[in-house]
Amino acid sequence: MAVRAAFENSHEVGVFAKLTNSYCIVALGGSENFYSIFEAELAQHIPVIHATIGGTRIVGRVTVGNKNGLLVPSITSDQELQLLRNSLPDSVKIQRVEERLSALGNCIACNDYVALVHTDLDKETEEIIQDVLGVEVFRATVAGNVLVGSYCALSNQGGLVHVMTSVEDMEELSQLLQIPLTAGTVNRGSDMVGAGMVVNDWAAFCGMDTTATELGVVERIFKLGGASSFHQQPARGAGVVNAADFGFKSSLIDTLS
Repeated sequence: MAVRAAFENSHEVGVFAKLTNSYCIVALGGSENFYSIFEAELAQHIPVIHATIGGTRIVGRVTVGNKNGLLVPSITSDQELQLLRNSLPDSVKIQRVEERLSALGNCIACNDYVALVHTDLDKETEEIIQDVLGVEVFRATVAGNVLVGSYCALSNQGGLVHVMTSVEDMEELSQLLQIPLTAGTVNRGSDMVGAGMVVNDWAAFCGMDTTATELGVVERIFKLGGASSFHQQPARGAGVVNAADFGFKSSLIDTLS
């Protein structure tokens, strides 16, 4: 299911958390309410790790990962790296990456099979992504934006992309990712969906400003049908879903008017 959360006064949940099918990382210094929302949905299934990266709390924007691995930027201290190694499941690889574009979460979007990356990412980093995360890598943009991690959110079930993404671009991305996509927003009209939410195959967490209609779009495109969705088989197949079918279009017009 999809639920709302806020980190202190920020609704940008994807800035302060990183969620995959095998672990969740949340920033230190949040409220007990923030942590309890995550732990209520996840703690029975995967570890919820409280951490910092390079002394910062923007763990969702500077890291990228999936069920197979976790990549952290060069600013990550040895102590932080050791904490993560000790907390992650044994099957999860972790590697520090020397990359000029150090906000990895902004520059890379992935699920357990495919990654979309910033067009200027180093070739060496691309190879590390393939090796550690075990995914195919494609250089791409989302609605003309190179910060693919900021403007889309992906799981193995589906994907939500920038609201201005053209149908042609969505079809192309959907073929690359082999999952259905739809264009939409979170946090009452924000197009930075990667920063405003986190998602895996059975749960999503969106900012507190996310409307009921936006939440409905999230639940449908990511196939979050409730408890039965936990560990369901991934839906491998391309397709573009019209968000207007979810009642999204009228909601967006209301939001922007």
